[in-house]
Amino acid sequence: MKVNIQEIAPFEAEGVVYHADTCLPLVDAVNRNKLKFKALARYTYPGDRLTEDTLGLNSVGYWDANEPQDWGLDWHRNEGVEIHFLESGTMPYSQEGKDMVLRPNSLTITRPWEMHKVGNPEIGMGKFYWVILDLGVRRPHQKWVWPDWIVLAPTDLERLTAILRQNEKIHWKADSRIRDCFKQISYLVNTDNQGSNASYLRLQINYLLVLLLDLLNADDVKLNDELIDSSRSVQLFLDELEKNLSDDWTIGKMAESAGVGLTRFTHHCKRLTNLTPMRYLMMRRLEWSKKLLVENAGLSVSQIAFSCGFSTSQYFSTVFKKHEKCTPQEYRENYFRVSNTA
Repeated sequence: MKVNIQEIAPFEAEGVVYHADTCLPLVDAVNRNKLKFKALARYTYPGDRLTEDTLGLNSVGYWDANEPQDWGLDWHRNEGVEIHFLESGTMPYSQEGKDMVLRPNSLTITRPWEMHKVGNPEIGMGKFYWVILDLGVRRPHQKWVWPDWIVLAPTDLERLTAILRQNEKIHWKADSRIRDCFKQISYLVNTDNQGSNASYLRLQINYLLVLLLDLLNADDVKLNDELIDSSRSVQLFLDELEKNLSDDWTIGKMAESAGVGLTRFTHHCKRLTNLTPMRYLMMRRLEWSKKLLVENAGLSVSQIAFSCGFSTSQYFSTVFKKHEKCTPQEYRENYFRVSNTA
């Protein structure tokens, strides 16, 4: 079976465009006949195309691996809340730095801002299901908006939303009702013909959410209001900034990426770092440049300047000397001089 993906940007919020995960290792494995795979999806997720009857559902499906696998899904995020369920086998799984091995009836939940990976590095053998619902949020403080075809009673939906937003637990042991619900969902995915099972899918996903609420209520999850504060969204952005220091940041772009207004972003950044946003960015760039100067002797000062996001090597040298009391080249030479005499 040949699997294709469609290149469409699924979501734009406050000027920031988010792209769905393409799951390329999975696509490649399916095309090499390494496992059975079936999904209904939209945007860049692999699978047959979902219709507009289920807007808000980004991907639903399963894979069934009954032989050793040579691939995994590395760290990524999804454009929505993802519910995973492992029916059989074992699966190495990591989320937000927590490593575990999923076993039969394991259920995990990821929020849009939570990094996770499947495999360590290979996925193992097993039958693995998922449902991804896009609730229009990418940061913890943003209000969740469920698709209009989710018909849980308002109090139940409010309770489910609160539990999912205000706790950080990621793994539960599911019961037979949840297992049977996922099996029914997989049957509907298998037999769908251009949206013919849309109504049934909507019903089953609503039922899944009811079962999920039962599971979470029985677990007596403690709610933490701090998890939905906008300062947490800013902290997540600052953590991510370490991997994107070379981007052409302005304070406006930083606030947009964090999903908060400019004034609030500046306030939270100052409180969390004791620095204004642009000064924090510059200090992180300088720290990165010092690391490159001593660990990458083959890179010129100009190359390091551009790699760290400085517009010109002259500006980089000026800023560097102001803070380190020496030029970048002198810093490098001093480091190696000390190292050779130690």
